[in-house]
Amino acid sequence: MTPDTDRIHRLLADGARDHVYPGAVWALGDAAGTRARGTVGVLDPTGPQVPMPADAVFDVASLTKILAVWSTVGTLRQAGRLPLDEPLGDFWPEVAGHPLGRVTARNLLTHTAGVPPRAQLKELYGTDPAAIRAGVLREALHRPPGEAVEYTDRAALILGYLAEHLTGRPLDRLATTRIWSPLGMDATRFGPLPADLTARCAPTELDQDTGCHLKGTVHDVSARLLAGVCGIAGVFSTADDLARFLRHLLAPTAAATRAAFGPAWTEESLTVHTGQLEPARGLFWHPAPGTDLADGIWAHYGFTGTGMWISPGQRRWAVLLTNKVFHTRDRQPLTGIRNAFRGLAFGAAAPTRDRGPWAGDAGR
Repeated sequence: MTPDTDRIHRLLADGARDHVYPGAVWALGDAAGTRARGTVGVLDPTGPQVPMPADAVFDVASLTKILAVWSTVGTLRQAGRLPLDEPLGDFWPEVAGHPLGRVTARNLLTHTAGVPPRAQLKELYGTDPAAIRAGVLREALHRPPGEAVEYTDRAALILGYLAEHLTGRPLDRLATTRIWSPLGMDATRFGPLPADLTARCAPTELDQDTGCHLKGTVHDVSARLLAGVCGIAGVFSTADDLARFLRHLLAPTAAATRAAFGPAWTEESLTVHTGQLEPARGLFWHPAPGTDLADGIWAHYGFTGTGMWISPGQRRWAVLLTNKVFHTRDRQPLTGIRNAFRGLAFGAAAPTRDRGPWAGDAGR
């Protein structure tokens, strides 16, 4: 299938015209590289009306869970250092004897751990990072592990803490050295951003404290509370860097695989691990909203308006970066635009709304 780039451009340009987002950057490709790309709208409506550049930097929100946590966990799994089905308390002294000690890494990766569905870090634990960590790791479970699929940001936060425990290194350093640098993702990093990257960063929501839109500072409140670095959110990236990441999932190079995760982790993750429970989940990836499992298209979304898709069967990937939260937190009409974009990118039908009660990042 040859993507209809004219229709993609019209679809996304209409979204910018209708103030769904100020601007967008998109890219489509396969294992060999990027096959089509484009931009619409402006970088920052609050300043000079500069057209959205192809190298614009976006706060990717929950894509952090894939770019930093899932990928880093993959390197630990690949090295035999992270058992997915052993209770965490068996090898993580910090949670032994606490409710979280009964949970497995697979539970966390499939959102079946039963940990509380909302982060609520400041409300529950205050503002001290050490107190937040202790509170999250010792909190009572919301329901028994394995009983239900229930999306929660805490799963990624806990897995980030676990990766730090197993390696003795902070998450931002782990992601940089194990994933981003080996893959050549030079513009990808946790914030706050330096001045040069902030200058080409798409702004997000209006900050009530400063009266300015956030730009170069993470939008997510929990991530800001933890100095911008955590498993929930905090990563900034570009379409080109996400293209490098997704291309690696389809065709990892020998040089990159020496440091980054290999194909076995991708194959294991892009498979349903939730049995008869609904909605179906892989390992931090989910079947793309609006598609059937048989379509084989997997996705992950970010609250700020970002998304990426991959189809191992079609050997194809797609990226759509927007800053829709600049205008609104409402999920529509970006949900419809995402579905239509995915349909044009992968050749599947593009429904006007999602099928099924997708939760959390899947509906963002």
